[in-house]
Amino acid sequence: MSRTFFIVGPTATGKSELAADVACEIGAEIVSADAFQLYRGLDLLSAKPDRSTLAKAAHHLIATVPLTEEMNAEKFRSAATCAIGEINSRGKVAIVVGGSGLYIKTLTHGLAPLPESDPKLREKLNAMSLDELRSQLAELDPETARKIDLKNRRRLVRVLEICLLTGKPVFAQRVPASASHSEAATGVFAFRDREELYERINQRVEAMFRQGVLDEVRAVGPVSGTASQMIGLREIRELLDGTREFPQCIEQIQQATRQYAKRQLTWFRGQTNFAPLNLSFLTHNEAVKWISLRILSKAGTRDD
Repeated sequence: MSRTFFIVGPTATGKSELAADVACEIGAEIVSADAFQLYRGLDLLSAKPDRSTLAKAAHHLIATVPLTEEMNAEKFRSAATCAIGEINSRGKVAIVVGGSGLYIKTLTHGLAPLPESDPKLREKLNAMSLDELRSQLAELDPETARKIDLKNRRRLVRVLEICLLTGKPVFAQRVPASASHSEAATGVFAFRDREELYERINQRVEAMFRQGVLDEVRAVGPVSGTASQMIGLREIRELLDGTREFPQCIEQIQQATRQYAKRQLTWFRGQTNFAPLNLSFLTHNEAVKWISLRILSKAGTRDD
């Protein structure tokens, strides 16, 4: 991981544009750590980088997985490790960019071996109400219950499944951060002042409607359980079905995205020791220069 650098932070911070310009500046390549941008399709809804951004540097793990395929941290880690290895083998720095905290953590801290899904147990858990799932998790694994998103039904089911199959709380199965991981994982935690970040989120949601996100969602068929968690998918489908009003749809997607950004901020502040970088205090070019110099000082050399 000595030639791997992380740029992490909440959605709508501007990580994609920042990373692309840094990669262009130093001759690096980008590995996406976004749980939804790795899917093929729904480019607007998942806020994939636009063509001009993608053209600035080689990007990996964007639009590589069918929308019908289930994804998890283990699958991501395998694909990302492979991509990083290929990039490093060409003598280049891999810049890992994203806001999916668990995916990032699989690369910085490793991943404990977890049991495969059990169909009978999964069926039983899926039949339980959200309150029942929360109550059982609080009893079996109170530490994890305090840390995860208790509104995320899919996440609750999987955590409970792991607890019940292994007989141990999830927190007890975490891989300790080894010296090699903690020393090698370097990066920046990019963020903005909350008022500015929320305004960027609101504007991005409005822009995706102007750019045709309704047609994008209308053209998509069934999706996997993980892909269905994409913010805005359920709301837009309800709009298309006539069960939700247009202004309400936009407002609720904006609100859900702001709440997600808030959770990301909390996660990265508590889970990483990456250097904080408030983009509200810097111009884009200043941030590119600062990160580029930091990467080069860690890598020791520059690839021409």
